[in-house]
Amino acid sequence: MKLLPALRTRRRRRSTTAALVAVALVALGNLVVSAVPAQAATLLSQGRTATASTSEGAGTPPSAAVDGDPNTRWSSEWADNQWLQVDLGSTSTVEQVVLQWEAAYATGYRIEVSANGQQWNQIYSTTTGPGGTETLNVSGAGRYIRVFGATRANGYGISLFEFKVFGTPGDTGPPPGNGTVRLAGGQGNWQLLVNNAPWTVKGLTWGPPATEAAQRLPELKAIGVNTVRTWGTDASSKPLFDAAAANGMRVVAGFWLQPGGGPGSGGCVNYVTDTSYKTTMLGEIRRWVTEYKDNQGVLLWNVGNESVLGLQNCYSGAELEQQRIEYAKFVNEGAKAIHAIDPNHPVTSTDAWTGAWPYYKQYSPDLDLLAVNSYGNVCKVKQDWIDGGYTKPYILTEGGPAGEWEVPNDANGVPNQPTDLQKRDGYLQAWNCVVGHAGVALGATLFHYGSEDDFGAVWFNITPGNQKSLSWYAIRQAFGGPGGGNTPPVITGMTLSRTTDVPAGGTISVNVAVSDPDGDALSHEFKVGGKYVDGSGALVGTPSSGTGPFTVTVPQRLGVWKLYDYVRDGRGNVSIETRSFRTVAPPVEGTNIARGRPATASSYQQVGPGAPFPPSNVTDGSNTTRWASDWADPQWVQIDLGQVTSFDRIQLIWEGAFAREYRIEVSDDGNAWRALYNTAAGNGDVDDITTGGTGRYVRLTGTARGTGWGYSLYEFGIYKR
Repeated sequence: MKLLPALRTRRRRRSTTAALVAVALVALGNLVVSAVPAQAATLLSQGRTATASTSEGAGTPPSAAVDGDPNTRWSSEWADNQWLQVDLGSTSTVEQVVLQWEAAYATGYRIEVSANGQQWNQIYSTTTGPGGTETLNVSGAGRYIRVFGATRANGYGISLFEFKVFGTPGDTGPPPGNGTVRLAGGQGNWQLLVNNAPWTVKGLTWGPPATEAAQRLPELKAIGVNTVRTWGTDASSKPLFDAAAANGMRVVAGFWLQPGGGPGSGGCVNYVTDTSYKTTMLGEIRRWVTEYKDNQGVLLWNVGNESVLGLQNCYSGAELEQQRIEYAKFVNEGAKAIHAIDPNHPVTSTDAWTGAWPYYKQYSPDLDLLAVNSYGNVCKVKQDWIDGGYTKPYILTEGGPAGEWEVPNDANGVPNQPTDLQKRDGYLQAWNCVVGHAGVALGATLFHYGSEDDFGAVWFNITPGNQKSLSWYAIRQAFGGPGGGNTPPVITGMTLSRTTDVPAGGTISVNVAVSDPDGDALSHEFKVGGKYVDGSGALVGTPSSGTGPFTVTVPQRLGVWKLYDYVRDGRGNVSIETRSFRTVAPPVEGTNIARGRPATASSYQQVGPGAPFPPSNVTDGSNTTRWASDWADPQWVQIDLGQVTSFDRIQLIWEGAFAREYRIEVSDDGNAWRALYNTAAGNGDVDDITTGGTGRYVRLTGTARGTGWGYSLYEFGIYKR
C-alpha cells in the first residue's frame, strides 16, 4: 500500500559536485564531458509544460520539476520505466542537463530528445547513476526532452526536485499570419478562411488533459486532423491552444452552459429569472475570450452544448418553451459580447438536434454559423437545413457511429452496441454526409479522441487505452492522411453459448471470429461491464481459458452485463467486440414447494413507481416481480406451506435492497418458532442456504438492511428433493 507523500519520511538528497559527476560520466564512456562543464547560456526548461508517465499524487506534479523551486518535486508511481518530459516550445539546441534528484533517484536512465514528442533520440544513458545533483554536458536538438528512468535506486518511484535544460532556444514566435478566421462567400457557397486560406474543419473532439496536447497533437496532425473541439475554456486551456498553434492546427473553443446535454451534465438554471447566473457566465465568456483572442490556436468560439435539448430534463410544457427561447436569447448575448472583444473569430452554438436551429434562427441572429451534434441521423442534417430555410452554414461538432440513445435494444433489453466494423463505417458515413453538403457544411469534429477505457470510451473513443482502433484508421482515411502501415485485427463475429439465462458465477463459451490483415499473433482479454447492473462504467477483467472457443467466468451478481473481448495485435492496435448476457439464479435440484403458496409480511410498499410490491410476489416463480417492505428494521416475510413439510434447501433471490443481517425460522403452527439459519454477512444477489428443516411455516426476518431502502426479495424458494 502506498503511503501518502506527506506521511512518508525519506532522507534528503545528497550533494554531488560537478567534478565528480564529470569523472563518473567519462568513466562510463556515454559521452564526452569536460572536467568542469561550462554552464549553457540559457535555461530552456523553467516554466515550460511538463508531462510524465505517472505522478504519485497531486502534491508532486510534473510541473514541480520545472518551477525553479528546489523545495518542490515531481515523483512517479513506485515502478520502473517512468519518464518526465518537457516541451521547450520550439526546436532548441540542448547543451547541458542538470538533474536534481530527491532520494528516490534512478540508477539506470537515459536522456532523449524529440522533434515531435513521438520519435526519440538518445543523447545520454547510464546504468550507474549516483543520484544527488548530476550535471551532464550533452549535445542534441529537439523541441521535447525527457529523462526516462529505467531502473530505480530503491523501492520508491523516481523523484526530481528540478530538471534543468540549458542550451540555445529556437524561434518561439507564433506561426506567420495574423490569426484571422472569417466566413466568406454567400448562400450555399460558404467557406471558412484562416489567414485568407480555405479551411475545411477536419477535426476530433478533444478528451485528454490540455497538458498532453504538445505530445498528442503531432500524431493527429499526421493523420489529417487540423482541428480539435473542447466543451469548456479556462486557464487550463492554454497548453492546448499553444500546441495547436505550434502545429498549425486550430481549436473550436467551447463555453459550457447549464444544463448541457442531459441528466448529470449540469444543474437546471432558470434562463427567465436567473440574472445572476447569466451575468456570471457572460463575465466568464468575456474573460477567456480576452485572454485567448490573439492565440493563433483559436478557430472559433462555441457558446453552449446541447442545452436546448437538455432543458427538457428541467422543464415541460409552456415553461420549457419559454426557457428555450430565453436560453437562445442568452446565447445571442454571448455572441455579441464575443464580437465586441474579438471580431476575428466566428461564433456558433451547438445543440443535439436540428430541432434547436429554429430557436437560434429567431433569437440568436448574432451567431455567425450553426452547429449540431448528430450521430445516427447525421445524413438527415442536410435535408433539415434545406427544409428549415436557413441562411447560415454549419459545422458538425460531434458525429460518428450510432449512440446508446438511438440504437435498438437487444434480447436482454439493453442498447445493442455497434460492432467495431459498424463503428468504423459510421465515421466514414458521417464524414461523407458532411462533405456531401458542399458550400454549407464546413467540416466536422468527430467524436471522440480520448484514451479512457470504460463503457462510454469503448463505444466512442478511437484510441481506447491508447491503442488504435479501426475507427482511428477510418478517420485517417476520411481526412486524407497517409495510408499503409500495420492495421488492427478485424472481428467479424462473436457468439455466446448462453445470453439470457446464464447462472450467476458460472461460465459461458465464447466464439470469436477474428483475423489480422498483417498476420500478427493475436491476444484476447475478456472484461465485463456492469453499466446496466449498477450504473458503473468501469470494465473489469474476468477469468477466461482456452484459445477459441473461450470459457469465460461471469459475475455472481444478477442482472444484465456486457462482455467485452479485447483483441490486440501487439503492434499498438486493438479491436473490441461486446455482447450482453443476463445472469440468473443458479438452478436448484428438487421441487420448489413454496411456489404458489400464500405469503404474508410485516409490511409492503403500496405506493410509488411500480407499486404495489406484495409478499405474494416471492412465491410467484418470477424473477421480475418482488416484495418490498417499508424502510425500517425489522421486517419479515412468511410462507405457509399448507402442512408440516420437510425441505432440503432455501434459495433467496434479492433485489438491490438486500438484508445485511437476517434469520430464517420454521414453525408448525405460526406461533412457536424454531431457528434454522442466521447471518450477519448478507451481500445480496442469491443466497443459497443448504440447511434443511421441517415445518408448515417458513419465515425470513431482516434485522439490518444493506441499503437505505427497505427489504426487497424477488423469490423465496423452498426446495425438496
